Amino acid sequence: MDAFLKIAAEKIIRLALEEDLMPNGDLTASLIEPDKVATLAFVSRSNGVVAGSYCIPLVYAIIDPTIRCERLLDDGSLVGKGDVIARVSGSLRNILTGERTALNFLSHLSGVATLTRKFVDIAKAANPNVVIWDTRKTTPGLRSLEKAAVRSGGGANHRGNLSEAILIKDNHVASLGIEGAVMLAKAKWPGRMIEVECDSIDQVKEAASHGATVIMCDNMKPSLVKEARDIVRKAANEVLLEVSGGVNLDSVSEYALAGADLISIGAITHSAPILDVGLDFIS
Repeated sequence: MDAFLKIAAEKIIRLALEEDLMPNGDLTASLIEPDKVATLAFVSRSNGVVAGSYCIPLVYAIIDPTIRCERLLDDGSLVGKGDVIARVSGSLRNILTGERTALNFLSHLSGVATLTRKFVDIAKAANPNVVIWDTRKTTPGLRSLEKAAVRSGGGANHRGNLSEAILIKDNHVASLGIEGAVMLAKAKWPGRMIEVECDSIDQVKEAASHGATVIMCDNMKPSLVKEARDIVRKAANEVLLEVSGGVNLDSVSEYALAGADLISIGAITHSAPILDVGLDFIS
């Protein structure tokens, strides 16, 4: 885990624990003798991909640094029903206090990685060179963690925030026009990725002719994506073709076959079902 991800995770975990424990702490766990110790395991209830396992030791480091955490599966690992992802040993009272917070992060992020892997596997079976990437449709406060989970699932990250790249969308086009927006972007931010959202073949032609580096086919059918692919292949500069909007597990292979270089899927972060994980008593 890189330093930036650790900082982001610790920040949101502290907020989650505060949400769970204020104002009077864990009333139920207080019923357990303070000196009682135990070992418990985080066990997957279904098949999927692990992500966010680093949150488990971070949760317990805040609650009780004496609790020992052992991660048995790294992020990106395939997990099956009954597999142990991690074990924790120490104060039973404090382990149970952190149970739901740790499970919330682990289950959600593993769900993101699992759904991402499904899209990746289907798309790459049709076109080994296609890349599945995410969007900024993330849970507020969780973007860094969710984007890390996408990487664990075999996907890639689009821009992490508004300052990383230029994405000229429909409302920008309505104000500036494609040519005007691209020319201004080149002048103001030379060397940056300039992506233009297009909803017609005419817009694709215009964006390609004025030097966009990525052209997004927004809500286009696969047949139109093929037309767009032929246009960008003839462009003087190297242009990547992205598909976005309404792509699902049933249609992703069609778009991969149509020649998309990139397929962005908002659902992998905003609509991923959790991976069912539980915390089971061992001893």
